[in-house]
Amino acid sequence: MTHIDFYILPESSRDAREQFACRLVEKAASLGRQVLVAVDTEDQARTLDDALWCFRPESFLPHRLITDSDAPEARIEITWNGQPSGEHHDVLVNLSDEVPEYFSRFQRLSEVVVQDETVLAATRRHYGFYQQRGYPIEHRKIGQA
Repeated sequence: MTHIDFYILPESSRDAREQFACRLVEKAASLGRQVLVAVDTEDQARTLDDALWCFRPESFLPHRLITDSDAPEARIEITWNGQPSGEHHDVLVNLSDEVPEYFSRFQRLSEVVVQDETVLAATRRHYGFYQQRGYPIEHRKIGQA
């Protein structure tokens, strides 16, 4: 059964959410995990693609957009609604407003929550969806006492 973590940040900006997602992806990849990041649109995927290239100057995270068949295989892939979800079953980081229909095939799913009303509303819906179905859920408050 998929284990679900909600990472709750005190910040309200979407940039903080994106930066934390990059750190989360970096950590998972450093542990040898395969990661799929789900967003809503191709524009969001390209923004995250750029962020993963430069979020930490001393670090390089090989990754690709899932639709980029010319790019070499990578442990980290980015997809958006209506696009393929890859083949692995390891880690899914969901930054989408929706719960991806394929979420349950993953061992771990991470939701990143910031104090933005749109993000809060979406992640509350996600929480209720997972809870109703009996998935194990953990809350991880980041940067709070």
